[in-house]
Amino acid sequence: MDETVRVVRDWQEAANSQDVAGVLVCSAPDIAIVGPRGEARGHEVLRAWLARAGLSLTTRQLYVRGDSAVADQRGVWRSPETGEVIDEADVATWFRVADGQVQFLARYNCLADALAAAGLRDNDRLDDAASPLAEGGTKPPSEH
Repeated sequence: MDETVRVVRDWQEAANSQDVAGVLVCSAPDIAIVGPRGEARGHEVLRAWLARAGLSLTTRQLYVRGDSAVADQRGVWRSPETGEVIDEADVATWFRVADGQVQFLARYNCLADALAAAGLRDNDRLDDAASPLAEGGTKPPSEH
């Protein structure tokens, strides 16, 4: 579990700061990415997403067991041109980690759906004090 938390934390910090190199280091070359517009794979998808997404996510809670983590988040989408807020929503992101990298991630509009897909439950929630993401932000590679 410690590796999963560390990798998810590092991935989210890199994505939140638009650190493309950091996101790629934390991501498997053939990472599977699932979002509202379907599924895609690989580093090129991540590069393209970071260049256009305009999304910032604040993680409120993290659920972890084994190689899976689900982040309960508040997303804010901004216009890449003006920085103006164009939408906000509650979302959840499921991360699966192996060999020190994110191998899979999927964005959900509902925390319960993400937890069910990941096979996690409320008792897998990290305590706020134990969560390294309690005050951090995230940006999964999926568009709103």
